[in-house]
Amino acid sequence: MKRDIVRLAEKYGRYGYRRITVMLQSEGWKINHKRVQRIWRELGLRVPKKQKKRGRLYFNDGSCIRLKPLYPNHVWSYDCVEDRLADGRKYKCLTVMDEFTKESLKIQVERSIASRHVLEALSDLFLLRGIPVFIRSDNGSEFIAKTVQDFIKDVGAKTAYITPGSPWENGFIERFNGTLRDELLNREAFYTLKEAKIMIEIYRNEYNQIRPHSSINYLAPKVFLAYQNTNLQMVQISGA
Repeated sequence: MKRDIVRLAEKYGRYGYRRITVMLQSEGWKINHKRVQRIWRELGLRVPKKQKKRGRLYFNDGSCIRLKPLYPNHVWSYDCVEDRLADGRKYKCLTVMDEFTKESLKIQVERSIASRHVLEALSDLFLLRGIPVFIRSDNGSEFIAKTVQDFIKDVGAKTAYITPGSPWENGFIERFNGTLRDELLNREAFYTLKEAKIMIEIYRNEYNQIRPHSSINYLAPKVFLAYQNTNLQMVQISGA
């Protein structure tokens, strides 16, 4: 279905999700506009206010439409989420995910997030998980810092920056951040930064190991990853 939504959106660049819903229904899909709207937002689709001639929907090369995750460690994305402790003091979470498996790779909680925290998080993950092909992000100062760009380039990965002011182009991590806020941050009052770190890490583990994810057949990310690894091994054995 997602493939058909993107196909119609690319062909009819001025149509919104309601018209696309009607067209899907005419093609035989039994679907309502609310579900199409959810998928539309998940994919980061939009009807542009301004278009170049012959343009339809257009995205930056780093958007989640042009650069789609195809396998584990293909595309990672990261972003920052801001929240407050019970006494009003601010803190930030650096969230990192594998877009294909939907796994939350890391949530680093600090008073503020600077480029050094990004380097620290990436260094840990590269050692534990290997190096992805692409790392997608917005244009925040912590992500576009030269030290970060040079580090990513030196290890053999590539940066994928979205269009400034277009968070829908980073739809996977934006959706995760919204889920984190809805399911934890808006429900729990943290009194210390240490408490926030502990509770957020517990949530991250539950998200990866227990929480069903609709876009991967309602499997938890860890279970989905296990299936992927099993399938890969079977292919390698059959081709041996």
